[in-house]
Amino acid sequence: MRSVPGVLLAVVIAGAACIRPHSEPRTPAVSALSPLEQLGKSVFFDRRLSLGGNQSCAACHAPQVGWTGDLPLVNAGPAVYEGSVSGLFGNRKPPTAAYAMAPVLHLTVEDGEVLFIGGNFWDGRATGERLGDPIAEQAQGPFVNPVEQALPDTGCVVRRVCAADYPVTFESQFPGSCDIAWPADVDGACTLPAGTLQMKAPDRAASNRAYDRIAAAIAAYERSREVNPFSSKFDRHLAGEAVLSPEEQAGLELFTGRGQCSACHQLDRGPDGEPPLLTDFTFDNLGIPRNPENPWYRAVSNPAGPRWVDEGLGAFLATRPDWRKFAAENIGKHKVPTLRNVARRPDSAFVKAYMHNGYFKTLSGLVHFYNTRDVKPACSGSPTEREALARECWPAPEVMANMNTDELGNLGLSQAEEHAIVAFMETLSDGYVPAARQQ
Repeated sequence: MRSVPGVLLAVVIAGAACIRPHSEPRTPAVSALSPLEQLGKSVFFDRRLSLGGNQSCAACHAPQVGWTGDLPLVNAGPAVYEGSVSGLFGNRKPPTAAYAMAPVLHLTVEDGEVLFIGGNFWDGRATGERLGDPIAEQAQGPFVNPVEQALPDTGCVVRRVCAADYPVTFESQFPGSCDIAWPADVDGACTLPAGTLQMKAPDRAASNRAYDRIAAAIAAYERSREVNPFSSKFDRHLAGEAVLSPEEQAGLELFTGRGQCSACHQLDRGPDGEPPLLTDFTFDNLGIPRNPENPWYRAVSNPAGPRWVDEGLGAFLATRPDWRKFAAENIGKHKVPTLRNVARRPDSAFVKAYMHNGYFKTLSGLVHFYNTRDVKPACSGSPTEREALARECWPAPEVMANMNTDELGNLGLSQAEEHAIVAFMETLSDGYVPAARQQ
């Protein structure tokens, strides 16, 4: 049990992308944002920062569903979202953009085991080493990922942000950042998938600095109280302002006890008394089955085709000479996500997807998997979650190596206890209003 404190293919393996077929997600209610946070919010919700002018960051990180994908039909099947260019997909579901305050990726040794902690994206590759901030580094990826927002050059992002009429302008927060001599064909080049901007070295350097500042603004917004309000029933409970129901309280006790959930989804407060983030920012292989509906298996840009295996953190570490020696022991591991807003949805019929590949569609099915992974027989074929539950079996793990067998698989929980854990996780959704104030 841990106690850690709170080139197309290479780009595509970055993860989820999506396209909005109709409208963008609703922006959250106006809150008291600093000018830098407001600038970051404007960039976050700006669809023009994509090749087709049809996709913003919020397209895969919508506030009304806990800052992740908000298309129930996609969540119910592939879970991986389409990019700005029609027909192009990544290979992982969108993680939440909230409560993502991970430290810079680093390693530590605990009980003789090397653990990697921090970074963003499911595989930790937004390490935060360059900018000192994993959130900012993660924010830079989707703009120029061919299967996400798909702009051909980081300069295109800078050009469009500089020209945008935001309530708080980029130039007002970073004076002089837009003093760049752009190529005469800049706007045309930025509409071409393979376009590149031919810039003189001083202008390219200025554009790169501006791109880092754009990322800093997005990171400021993603750290704001608007994105991370800590306003769940559980937060009210911690403050002595709400009482958990008997089932929710039982779920909390199981969460920290026999369910062993808090081994990774920690409930400890931060060093300055901050509310718990419900993650330790480590990486784990839980034996999740492959998602047979993932479109990446059929993508022309995936040379491995149906044989592709998501090796997670291990695949990223293999690209780093300094960490390559740790790759094998981290194959198949993915980031431990926060559980805040894990159950948040606009209505009870809305379908969300869970885990890095979206295999699970229900929290009850996921908790049942944690409880019985090593008890039920192996399924034949590659059934979906619904099919596996009906057949009383579980598919084989996508990656057998490094699978966690200590903290899940045969927990011995009853069905009522599984339901209690789900009930507790439902108290982690932001926007809780006490019954007395709902009238």
